[in-house]
Amino acid sequence: MTLDRAVMAFAGVMILLSVVLTVWVSLYWIWFTVFIGLNMLQAAFTGFCPAAMIFRALGVKAGCAFH
Repeated sequence: MTLDRAVMAFAGVMILLSVVLTVWVSLYWIWFTVFIGLNMLQAAFTGFCPAAMIFRALGVKAGCAFH
């Protein structure tokens, strides 16, 4: 799995988790979903992604988007 795919998979899992928490725990978890969305948006424009940095440190090989 490349870094790009790992980041997208992680973002997808976090979004689904935040939706489940919003529905079953508290409506305030919607802010977690907002945070994830904003982080994805800024990563698209700046190329800076904390999750990509963590995955890179764990040894996931680079893909096209995050170098």
